[in-house]
Amino acid sequence: VQLVESGGGLVQAGGSLRVSCAASGSIFSINTMGWYRQAPGKQRELVAVITVIGSTKYADSVKGRFTISRDNAKNTVYLQMNSLKPEDTAVYYCNGPIIRLGVPGDYWGQGTQVTVSS
Repeated sequence: VQLVESGGGLVQAGGSLRVSCAASGSIFSINTMGWYRQAPGKQRELVAVITVIGSTKYADSVKGRFTISRDNAKNTVYLQMNSLKPEDTAVYYCNGPIIRLGVPGDYWGQGTQVTVSS
């Protein structure tokens, strides 16, 4: 099983980015997937999750600004990030399969850096 993220980068505050996670193997099509992030000096935190039928949950800090989506035919999950703030700066990790909310799945991507300048 491999999770490969892409799409991070540097953006000014108020801007937008979309990160993607392509999954290989059998975990994607039948399981909840999610995005975590880890800022320097902080613990990794859950950002958003999406079930196989498209139900979503978000951290309070990103509600209304971030949107998680998935394309089951492409085994890909996306995180659209709008109205970005400097505090969103972190390495963003794809994770799955998520069996219970708040408990990370067994597989992680390599991470993609998102940097928001003020």
